[in-house]
Amino acid sequence: MKPSILQVLPALNMGGVERGTLEIGRALVAAGYRSTIVSNGGPMVTQLTAEGSEHIALPVHQKSLASLKLVRPLRALLADFDLVHVRSRLPAWLIYLAWRKMPPRTRPRLVTTVHGRYSVNRYSAVMTKGEQVIAISANVRDYILDNYPNVPVERIQLIHRGVDPGAFPRGYQPNADWLAKWQQHHPQLLGRKLLALPGRISRWKGHETFLRLIDGLKQDPLIHGLVIGGAEKKQQRFLQQLLKSCTQMGIQDRVTFLGQRQDMREVMSQCSIIYNLSTQPEPFGRTMIEALSLGKRVIAWDYGGAAESVGKLFPQGLVASANEAELLATTAQLLADDSAQPLINSFVLERMQQQTLALYERLLASKR
Repeated sequence: MKPSILQVLPALNMGGVERGTLEIGRALVAAGYRSTIVSNGGPMVTQLTAEGSEHIALPVHQKSLASLKLVRPLRALLADFDLVHVRSRLPAWLIYLAWRKMPPRTRPRLVTTVHGRYSVNRYSAVMTKGEQVIAISANVRDYILDNYPNVPVERIQLIHRGVDPGAFPRGYQPNADWLAKWQQHHPQLLGRKLLALPGRISRWKGHETFLRLIDGLKQDPLIHGLVIGGAEKKQQRFLQQLLKSCTQMGIQDRVTFLGQRQDMREVMSQCSIIYNLSTQPEPFGRTMIEALSLGKRVIAWDYGGAAESVGKLFPQGLVASANEAELLATTAQLLADDSAQPLINSFVLERMQQQTLALYERLLASKR
């Protein structure tokens, strides 16, 4: 009988960690494993269960001393599983406190995934407690080695996140209905060279740099900027600042704020260049992979996880961090000559799924 695998994360809302959890759950079910997820729930539970995984709702998301009451019931739950995989710091602490008091010969194997460059402290250190620790990029692997030198290098497994090429096929074009609605709702974009910055409205995502770039290109009447991403309540003031900046620069008619979208594939398919201009290095940059998978050219600062993917698939798009003059020059060069195209995407979902399940199997087969 195939082993039982438990994944634990705070909630199943929309996000990269959540998508990765469902992607592994789907692969486990296809391979005949019992796949179970513990979280506080969320809109992705419906998809999760439809794809064959089980869901157990527990408030593992609450940053409260009261959450310690979950340790005992979690210990009882863990006894039913062969391996537990934790993906976030608070649930990792609850699982670790439950797991470490279980008999070593019978407790499940423990895997953690470091999804980001967390603040370096004892709270974050729990993500390095796994018997195997997955780093989602070389950037994250180096972060672990630099900040937690007591973690043996052989315990860290580099498994890049991946995109399904079937969902983001190279050269994709939307259907006629979508195109008709797009042109109806955004007639100002017809015939324009669209430059897009995907990402929620936040001060560290590089929106101000992007607006200055559009301003620097305004001698070309066909250039139009797209800001793709919503603004949470606490970011509404910053959104208003961005809109005011557009007016002050005189580019208010050359930038469209699309808000949150569920059709990123379709929108990106209409763009000439996609950007990642975050002021902090991102651990991976899934949107960059999605754009590259579509065959779209990407420009990004030369650091973080985005530099790994863009550096491998479209190195012409890497720009020295915060060098806005080089950003402008690189953009102008790519717009003038479209002969440089990204390589076929090698950061694919199936590879990530296979590598993760292989890690599970190696750990389950090894001595405790």
